Amino acid sequence: MVELGRDRLRELLDAVLADKGKGQYRSLDDMAGDVFVSPFHFSRMLSRGSHESPVAMRRRVLMERAARQLQRGSSVAEAAWAAGYDSVEGFSRAFARAFGHPPSRPAVRHWLPAPNGIHFHPPISLWVDSVERAADPLFEQLVRHDLDDTRALLEYATRITDTELRKVWLPATVVLQTDGVEETIGDVLTHLVQAKETWLASIEGHDTPSSAERPSVSELIERHDAVAASWLAMVRDLDARGAWGDRLIDALCDPPESFVMSSVIAHVVTFSAHRRQLVRHMLRASGHKIGPGDPIMWLRRRRHEATTGNELE
Repeated sequence: MVELGRDRLRELLDAVLADKGKGQYRSLDDMAGDVFVSPFHFSRMLSRGSHESPVAMRRRVLMERAARQLQRGSSVAEAAWAAGYDSVEGFSRAFARAFGHPPSRPAVRHWLPAPNGIHFHPPISLWVDSVERAADPLFEQLVRHDLDDTRALLEYATRITDTELRKVWLPATVVLQTDGVEETIGDVLTHLVQAKETWLASIEGHDTPSSAERPSVSELIERHDAVAASWLAMVRDLDARGAWGDRLIDALCDPPESFVMSSVIAHVVTFSAHRRQLVRHMLRASGHKIGPGDPIMWLRRRRHEATTGNELE
């Protein structure tokens, strides 16, 4: 764990996080200039001490600060400007990628996973979590890709007709016996969202949420955005506590059944991946050209955006 006294690392961190007026972008050259070293040596020294690049750390900590501001009642525009974004749209996309939901819904917890325990602490300080472990990259990628790809498919579905949404493309298809038939695009999209809602209700001790028999795509997007934040927070909490072996006793089952939490997450990710590909298959059958949802390309885009602030074409 990094010790943060008034030492060289502390000076490097100060250079990363210094503000020169709200909304002003600070480049790697700006940061390095504050401590009188070349950008190459600045990046190497900070990365060696914190296991995170200067640009990635600055973006993450400022995003944590923005999440805290939103929790405290700031507008999305105010948070975007303070975080150095030129537009609310760009900030909203970055926030959604980081937290799994749009900034219109305040984050459950304003800290994001960090490889070094360094986080934003109000009002303008840093906090170092001495026991934080770096988030497991595989679990983080699987869960985040699932949430992002589901959201992308729901957004794509807003472009198709209701006839395409409700047409039977895969007659009598059953993904899980407990869920019944899923033979239309609408069926599968509904179960993509509903699965997380149902499991989260069991984990948090709530009643299973009710929903319309044939919800609209706009309703599914709202429900996905609502459940994604809580789902991501719950999974990250499991990882942070090393609680993958904890057991859930689901009293809604008859008789009550016990589930290991790691198996629950694996179950959701597995069948979500299957359903996402079923949606793609049906969209292609309807004449739509849609990408494969490859996690390799998804991660490449995320890393490019994290380091440059620009979307990868």
